[in-house]
Amino acid sequence: MSVSSITEATQYLSFKLGEEIFAINVAQVREILDVIAITKVPQTPDYMQGVINLRGSVVPVMDMRLKFGMPATQRSVNTCIIVMEVTQDGETTVLGSLADSVQEVLDLEPDQIEPAPRIGANLRRDFIKGMGKHDDRFIIILDIDQIFNNSDLEVIAEAVAGEEQDEAA
Repeated sequence: MSVSSITEATQYLSFKLGEEIFAINVAQVREILDVIAITKVPQTPDYMQGVINLRGSVVPVMDMRLKFGMPATQRSVNTCIIVMEVTQDGETTVLGSLADSVQEVLDLEPDQIEPAPRIGANLRRDFIKGMGKHDDRFIIILDIDQIFNNSDLEVIAEAVAGEEQDEAA
């Protein structure tokens, strides 16, 4: 989805990773949790922290900082898990992402959002919907469906299936 496809005001949940502020469409957010016990799943990528039990469902938890090449999340009183829905090829996957802190829900008009900057050939821009402007600050608006590719979601599905089998045994 490009900036040109954003034609009306949209609500975004803003959150911090390090010193940067990111945002995702509120419609994809299920809930925000305090950090609870995360069960590590062997042989998964570093950014996959493990799984949590969310009212009887196994939900994988990612460290988006690691996915973005940043240092791992240092847990604090503000650290939380944003539970969201990711859609790939018509399939919806529920997953959690660690955030250093949740900021606020923002209403951004189309004229407050600019395309992602072109900074060299190695920068992946496919997961950035645009750059929102709010209170003289830029907010990186993420396309959460593009951050985790099909192979990521396959690893997640295998980990969840394995964990559900372990719980059933």
